[in-house]
Amino acid sequence: MFFLCLLALSPAEAAVKLLVLGDSLTAGYGLPHEDGFQVRLHDALAARGKPVTIVDGAVSGDTTAGGRARLDWVLADGADAAIVELGANDALRGLDPRQMEINLNAILDVLAARHIPVLLSGMRVLPNMGAEYDEEFRTTFQRLSHRPGILFDPFFLEGVARDPALNLPDGLHPTAEGVRRIVARLLPLVETLLSEVPPR
Repeated sequence: MFFLCLLALSPAEAAVKLLVLGDSLTAGYGLPHEDGFQVRLHDALAARGKPVTIVDGAVSGDTTAGGRARLDWVLADGADAAIVELGANDALRGLDPRQMEINLNAILDVLAARHIPVLLSGMRVLPNMGAEYDEEFRTTFQRLSHRPGILFDPFFLEGVARDPALNLPDGLHPTAEGVRRIVARLLPLVETLLSEVPPR
């Protein structure tokens, strides 16, 4: 069941609502709540004097189509900036990258229309999907990265993927240490994203 979770220091301090629209990688699959991506990111930003309210739009197993379908509902309470992390489940299911691109463009169109700055985090496919599928997948994200106003991170799991020490036994989801490294790597980009939110 999907639910909306707001993590904040206090209503007065949380000047920026940061939407995380994603799948199990940002939902904290297989980890205690406090070790999940959203809590770790919230705490890392707070430690740097940038308190935010995290709008939880991450659903385990979700595809880009699922993210697209529920975006308006997720945005019902508003957002000032967004991290979009989708595509892993499209790849695992062997879905057409052309449809993935249509879905992601639709998501980015909605966010752009609402003047919400976006950090788009890309994904890569497992080697068994073949070179042609891998190339289509990579180029899809490359095209999306050229959209105006998009901050782009080529691979959400950079430095963590395929490292047994940083992944759960399924080999797909990061451990608590893996999440810590992802947050540390993304933190400068997220701070740049937050700087693009107009002052209130």
